[in-house]
Amino acid sequence: MTASTSVPPTASPPPVSEPAARFRDLLASEWIKMRSLRSTPWTITLTTLFVIGSAAVAALADYNKLAGSGASTREPRDFLPFDAYPAAGYLTLMLVAGSIGAVTVVSEYSSGLIRTTTVAVPARGSVVLAKAAVTAALWTVVGTAIATGSFLVSQAILNGRHAGVPITHPGVLRALVASALLAPVCALIGLGLGVLIRHSATTVLTVAFTLLMLPTIFSRSERWSADINHAMPVTAWRRLVQNWPPDPESLAYTATVPGSWIVYVLWPLIAVALAVAVVRRRDV
Repeated sequence: MTASTSVPPTASPPPVSEPAARFRDLLASEWIKMRSLRSTPWTITLTTLFVIGSAAVAALADYNKLAGSGASTREPRDFLPFDAYPAAGYLTLMLVAGSIGAVTVVSEYSSGLIRTTTVAVPARGSVVLAKAAVTAALWTVVGTAIATGSFLVSQAILNGRHAGVPITHPGVLRALVASALLAPVCALIGLGLGVLIRHSATTVLTVAFTLLMLPTIFSRSERWSADINHAMPVTAWRRLVQNWPPDPESLAYTATVPGSWIVYVLWPLIAVALAVAVVRRRDV
């Protein structure tokens, strides 16, 4: 007879857990998502050409006026906010940057990709922060290119009438930096509204109303109304590109330069902070 031997059961290996996604991996993922939006490169290119073109048109208009009058009755610095940074071009930039910032979030909700994202990365707050970082980096580069191009093109035209100013002129660098940062500020505001609202049409309309139409409701003749008006990004930008002191005889309350920089900081900071707080508390 043969003796039966028992084979001890082998222990199954412990399950291998997937490593948590690193923040740099989230940044790479969000950059790929942004590049995959086909409308983004075309929109940025056309917006850049439009804003710089509007600066060239404004500078040419003043160039022709100076040619007709024979002499300038304005200081060279007076042409900076109107020619280098014309309102038509930069209000368009605000709208485009805010809308694309919103679309980077809303497109995931409309396509259902946000569910895949939250399954792969349960830390939703980190996803929003990665989106914000990529959005801010992209639009800072775009805004810097547009602001620099607008300044160089306009001043090259005005120099033909000795009405241009160098970048070392007082107030010029501040205006350039403010105009360059206007794009990422608006893009982050749009991103925050996109997380809060999650619907394409409603979000874009809210971005347009908040950035462009809401400031016009509040006049600067009353103190309380002027304070609200000065807290808007477009008012802060206009004050920062204005390189002459406010008129002391004016009846309107004028925003301050330090207060305008604070507006630049608080709007995107609050928008991203609210987005992170909301996305952590609700279901997809």
